[in-house]
Amino acid sequence: PAFAHVLFSIKLDKKKSSRIFNSIIIGFGIVFLFKYGSFISLGLIAYGINNILSQIPERTLFKGKLKLPYSDKIANLINIIITILIVLYYLTIEWMPLGASNSTLVNFLFVVLIVSVVLGFLMSIVHFYPKILNWSLENKWKFLSIPIIAVFFGIMVWLGFSKIFGFMPEFAKKNAVWASIDKTFPGLGNEFMPALNEGSFLLMPTTMPHSGITENMEIIASIDKHMNSIPEISSAVGKWGRVNSALDPAPTSMYENTINYIPEYMLDENGRRIRFKVNDDGAFVLKDGTTYKYAKDKFKKVDINELTEDEDGEYFRQWRPKIKKADDIWKEILKHSKFPGLTSAPKLQPIQTRLIMLSTGMRAPMGIKVYGPNLEIIEKTGYELEKILKEVPSVEPSTVFADRVVGKPYLEIKLNRRNMSRYGMTVKDMQQQLAVAVGGKQLTTTVEGRERFPVRVRYAREFRDNPDDLKRILIPTPSGEQVPLSELASINYLRGPQMIKSEDTFLTSYVIFDMKDGYAETNVVEEAQALIKQKLDSGEFKLPAGVTYKFTGNYENQIRASKRLMIVVPISLVLIFLILYFQFKEFAPSLMVFSGIFVAFSGGFIMIWLYGQDWFLNFGMAGVEMRDLFQLHPINLSVAVWVGFIALFGIATDDGVIMGTYLKQVFDKEKPKTIKDIRSSILHAGTKRVRPAMMTAATAIIALIPVLTATGKGADVVIPMAIPSFGGMLLQVMTMFVVPILYSMWKEASLNSQNKKLKKIEK
Repeated sequence: PAFAHVLFSIKLDKKKSSRIFNSIIIGFGIVFLFKYGSFISLGLIAYGINNILSQIPERTLFKGKLKLPYSDKIANLINIIITILIVLYYLTIEWMPLGASNSTLVNFLFVVLIVSVVLGFLMSIVHFYPKILNWSLENKWKFLSIPIIAVFFGIMVWLGFSKIFGFMPEFAKKNAVWASIDKTFPGLGNEFMPALNEGSFLLMPTTMPHSGITENMEIIASIDKHMNSIPEISSAVGKWGRVNSALDPAPTSMYENTINYIPEYMLDENGRRIRFKVNDDGAFVLKDGTTYKYAKDKFKKVDINELTEDEDGEYFRQWRPKIKKADDIWKEILKHSKFPGLTSAPKLQPIQTRLIMLSTGMRAPMGIKVYGPNLEIIEKTGYELEKILKEVPSVEPSTVFADRVVGKPYLEIKLNRRNMSRYGMTVKDMQQQLAVAVGGKQLTTTVEGRERFPVRVRYAREFRDNPDDLKRILIPTPSGEQVPLSELASINYLRGPQMIKSEDTFLTSYVIFDMKDGYAETNVVEEAQALIKQKLDSGEFKLPAGVTYKFTGNYENQIRASKRLMIVVPISLVLIFLILYFQFKEFAPSLMVFSGIFVAFSGGFIMIWLYGQDWFLNFGMAGVEMRDLFQLHPINLSVAVWVGFIALFGIATDDGVIMGTYLKQVFDKEKPKTIKDIRSSILHAGTKRVRPAMMTAATAIIALIPVLTATGKGADVVIPMAIPSFGGMLLQVMTMFVVPILYSMWKEASLNSQNKKLKKIEK
């Protein structure tokens, strides 16, 4: 206490101490500028100079055009501008929205433009708020028609035009206008989860069941060579068949090629982009003295060791100019994997595929399981379903493939028991001899360090590699005589299953397929189900007796997730309403604030709809298409999207709470007695709280914009979560008008009710 008394009793000249402090700031800025060359050092220097200029003796500069010192208000305004520029600069460095192909200055100007548009829109609402609110209070239903239409529009985007107006008579539906609107508002598709970008692909084609070992080895080697010839591929390793494990049920005709592709830009160990030295022409300077200018010189792969890191340099893009996204790499993979007898493959990734195979047993995100009493019938049914699925508009025909259940060539050694008995041979003797001669028998195991190898004995390959040689295998008899196998058994060629699958006690085969770009899994399955049902009803397709089928894949996960969300979403809404009720202690104000959720809800759906429209943001800036920057494509409803909506519900009521709380305080304080007083109090409360409400909205909206352009790992899930939140926060700005108008209607109705009661009492 004594030290504090002495410290605070010291009287200093405020202006003098302020000059000293600002001079120290300028000094630190100069030191940081020369030592680190950081942008923030310029900000420190600007802070110090600006504060000193507001305290120097009076003088004029530029022939009296500039008078010093200027007021503290102007100095504070300049400090705010400096702070904003520094924040935007560091946001630009971390974000780089227009990519490394554009300079930092161009990216900075783009960030300034986006932030200015958002802040300009919100500040214009603040500026015109009294006039708009005053008009809205005079014309309540005219204004309320806007949010009502917005909510209806959002519901139509969600469910689809035909579903909402399905009650209309048939003659009203059979015209070009109805078809055009239905095409524009088909309703949102459904999927379980958007696929994560794993940085790799899994190519899983199959060949015919009768392909031999030698042919499979040649094809898998050719696939690897073709994959590694693609510049964007860092490694491609393939396998065929299965390992010696019961957990790997792959037949020998199935290939698995794990393909890793390089990042779009060169990255360090932490996954951050690295800048490299460039010359005045923007070409990268290599260590051998040569230069390489991306998109101008002939494309070539450059190793990181050939480049020189430079903080003032540029990012190095490793993909060819025509490769814009990972999907383009997959298209290149498909082009290089076309071999005679090799089927196409659905787009898969390693981890995604393992999860699908663990849950469904199939190597595709969607498929049909065919159950039946025997292999021939389920194979035939699979072929027919394959033809039908290729007719579904939303299914990619090249990915439809039914299991070739029966078709594997087998050699059947049929024992002749009569001839065997003449030589005194038993079935056990014959099986033992054949097992050793053809299959081999392990005699011992060699140990070499930590490795162990089985030692097997059997006939040399040249004595057992064709049916004629097998017939000449000598079988020893109990009498010591050597008898050819042809005298004891007949060898026949026949076709049989390469693999037998069963599920729920039934034999099973799969028909796999994948969807075209722009479609949702659930919608594709529903279309396929409808077409198969139509074929069954018309008699074009008949299910054999004892054969059944069912769709499986991520579609089943979506059904389970939908049932769970039907519980989670209503519970979250109820909890939000209860929290609002505990805040306002009244039902009506709580419901008014809660109405903001419906407006934000529709805003989220409208933004999802805009993402699927070809005309939306269809322009470019600085050589970058805005549709590519914000990754605009049709968005399907998934668990990620619904999580984004749940997050939106929580923040959408913020502005309503700010407004509703202050409205209550103002009415408790002013106690208006007439309708004019009520509207005056509403206007008073609204103008006091519109600015903090817009600050809340601006923080959320600006923070979500970089998320919408994210391209790193996890972006595939984060972006669908951010889209409804971004759209909802843009539209929920309307809450700043909706809540006061509803509050005014409530108070005016209460006042009219009181006046009517007073009139009755007077009478």
